[in-house]
Amino acid sequence: MTDLTPLDEDFLPVSGFVVPRFAGPSTFMRLPMLSRDEAMARKVDIGLIGVPWDNGTSNRAGARHGPRALRDASTMVRMFNQATGVHPFHMARCADLGDAPVNPVNLMDALAQLTSYFAEIAASGIVPLSFGGDHLTSLPVLRALGRHGPLGMIHFDAHTDFYDTYFGDFRYAHGTPFRRALEEGLLDPRRIVQIGLRGTSVTGEDVAFARSQGVRLFFIEEVMEVGAEAVMREARAVVGDAPTYVSFDIDVIDPSQAPGTGTPEIGGISTFMAQQMLRGLAGLNLVGADLVEVSPPFDSNGLTAWTGASLGFEILCPLALAVARARAISTD
Repeated sequence: MTDLTPLDEDFLPVSGFVVPRFAGPSTFMRLPMLSRDEAMARKVDIGLIGVPWDNGTSNRAGARHGPRALRDASTMVRMFNQATGVHPFHMARCADLGDAPVNPVNLMDALAQLTSYFAEIAASGIVPLSFGGDHLTSLPVLRALGRHGPLGMIHFDAHTDFYDTYFGDFRYAHGTPFRRALEEGLLDPRRIVQIGLRGTSVTGEDVAFARSQGVRLFFIEEVMEVGAEAVMREARAVVGDAPTYVSFDIDVIDPSQAPGTGTPEIGGISTFMAQQMLRGLAGLNLVGADLVEVSPPFDSNGLTAWTGASLGFEILCPLALAVARARAISTD
């Protein structure tokens, strides 16, 4: 059980017993909203950041509206995780840093803006938990976090996102971020685990490439056969104690439980299995994370946004544990 003395009471979420959850400003998990400069000055540990951008989407657009829907849904998040006993808001100074700058009509300019923004966030020591947005938004975050050496990654998704090009020779789309990240030396392929892969394929080239690089692929059939605990036991062994990034695409969830996404695939994991696996991240050396591809135009009664907000909290918990561990090491 976490010490219930907060690092700073100013960073605790607004209680639903004080201000009704349907009232007040809409921020991620009812946290204070700070500018980037304010967050740096006040020594924020974890910055929750919206990336309202889906220029990398090749078919069903709409994930640019994800951060706003996730903020609204996350007003239902409360103070601690009853399953794990983790109190993330007591362990780390968390704040909503607003939305990262994007250019909705120029993909390459948006990538440059996002890369610069997250580089400043990383340089200030703030751990980013970003909410997209399509999956291309992971690339600029990885450019910031992996600039001093390649990271490991645990990636939950129905798709590898290791495609090379789209529509001829265009190299930047929601299915290519991790191919580019490998090419740029941001990820160590021998420390990448991808969980929940399934569905039909164009050529299978993405899977063949990933395997050729040494990526550990868990297709959904293996996940269902061995179960969440065994999957995460191996995932933890693969990434080890070195710095690791977490990327969670909402389409890893079966569309019966998360229909609001651009590239749904039937036969996915349940929301409960997702919670089990995310709880298995506790204790890892996590340096950042994202949750992407929530697309409100395809959602049903806000179900996918609520799923995303809930799983965002599950990701926040091991991030807070990692921050607390790093703090303890630095003060020894």
